[in-house]
Amino acid sequence: MSEKTPSSGYDPLACDPHALEMVDAFCESLRVERNVSVHTQRAYSVDLIDYLRWAQREGIDPLKATHRQLRRYLAELDTAQYSRTTINRRLSALRGFFRWLNVVGVVDEDPASILQGPKQPKSLPHVIKPADMVKLLSVYAKRDAEGNPREQSYTDMRNQALLEFLYACGARISEASGLLMTNVDFNSQQVKVFGKGSKERIIPLHDMAISSLRAYAMVARPHLLNGRACDYFFVSTRGNGMGTDAMRKMFKEALRAAGLDETLSPHAMRHTFATDMLDGGADLRSVQEMLGHVNLSTTQIYTHLTPGRLKQVHAQAHPRG
Repeated sequence: MSEKTPSSGYDPLACDPHALEMVDAFCESLRVERNVSVHTQRAYSVDLIDYLRWAQREGIDPLKATHRQLRRYLAELDTAQYSRTTINRRLSALRGFFRWLNVVGVVDEDPASILQGPKQPKSLPHVIKPADMVKLLSVYAKRDAEGNPREQSYTDMRNQALLEFLYACGARISEASGLLMTNVDFNSQQVKVFGKGSKERIIPLHDMAISSLRAYAMVARPHLLNGRACDYFFVSTRGNGMGTDAMRKMFKEALRAAGLDETLSPHAMRHTFATDMLDGGADLRSVQEMLGHVNLSTTQIYTHLTPGRLKQVHAQAHPRG
């Protein structure tokens, strides 16, 4: 069911000017202090402006709202049939905003700190089955899933390198888009990626991935650039850095060509990487490091997908195993 907004029809310019100025300042602080992406800044701004519109409609000073009033705002979102994920995201924006307002001295109290959002249903990450991964990685490869040779175009070579890269190191699609030529070390068979908050990590690559990346870099990439200069590793047919939208579109086309579930996203490659690494015997801390997770608990969700591996470890380690 499509979501409805309780504040639809309200011009953002009609929001309280001072509150709007505070939202802008808060979003700028996210960029300067936490180095968040432009996309994250925009998301916070959109969510908070929606709150300002609601406050304007209700005749509430948005900077002096009580926790009861904020709770009423969240309740209206629920009545308007927003998803739990969206409501919790709005709540997260409010918490961050009021916490910042309190720190910089604009408000004396933080009414959002005691608010609780709706509980999220626990769901396991989507992974791609081994047989399906073979099909997916064969779409643009030198050989199809049956092993028959096929001719690769330059874009095929790039797409193949991108798919191999995503599966080989569990990179986020934004990290693939931001990958620079100087980040790829063919001799050491490793890449340097910059994750959330520009946190750097180095991830090793296996031989097949290196082979695809090298072929693309040495043969296809120069043709796609056609004499133009570009620092990014993955480039478009126009010689610019390949954006995340273009990468997602390519991934959907690859799923369709492989006859796989088109609702899968490139993030499924990251989930599959983590699951396969644990299945193959990698320890949780190493997988955490390669994924760039801050908390080990985030990585631990993949242990739920590998019961066979857990049974094997238990049998080997337990005295009565």
